[in-house]
Amino acid sequence: MIKSISYNQDEILQWIIKLYCPDGFEVDPTYSTGNFYKNIPEPKYKFDIKPQSKYVDKADCRHLPFANEAVASIMFDPPFIATTSKKKTGIIRNRFGGYNNIPKALWSMYHESLAEFARILRDGGVLVFKCQDAIESRKQYFSHVEIFNKAISVGFYPKDMFVLLAKSRLISPNAHNQQHARKFHSYFLVFLKQKCPVKYSTCTKCNNSD
Repeated sequence: MIKSISYNQDEILQWIIKLYCPDGFEVDPTYSTGNFYKNIPEPKYKFDIKPQSKYVDKADCRHLPFANEAVASIMFDPPFIATTSKKKTGIIRNRFGGYNNIPKALWSMYHESLAEFARILRDGGVLVFKCQDAIESRKQYFSHVEIFNKAISVGFYPKDMFVLLAKSRLISPNAHNQQHARKFHSYFLVFLKQKCPVKYSTCTKCNNSD
């Protein structure tokens, strides 16, 4: 049975491929070292803004070298770290980088990337967007909500959502000052490039006149 939750990322990716991408993913614009593809076929086209391998081409996910409507499927795992503090470091931030703030920098990158994916995906094309919500400066940022809203506004239909659970997470030394629930999950959002059959308030292309 395919479920909406799992503790295993490979299991979720295999479920998504079975349901929506039987030929696997065609493009990964933030390929990194390819950890996604240990147990699933690698994408035909691999890009990264800082390639880690000679088999990966250099490109910005917001400006990809494809003609309009040329791609069938995209796997997108962008950065999710943002902080105004230059002192903050960490394994994830050091490897993948980060943004100075969430709404003006990180979310702007998400918006521009979604617009680019809408351009290069053919009708009915599949976009899988991995994301994680964040807390910064004592504010809760539900990135998955922002991504849904923007994706719908540029012509995507949110088809499915999978939740990747974590059994444990690193604990901050400031945990005694905790003001929000610690995130033990991330999302795999599945979008189709098509008219949205559900009338969401942000949908400008809905196939629903009610």
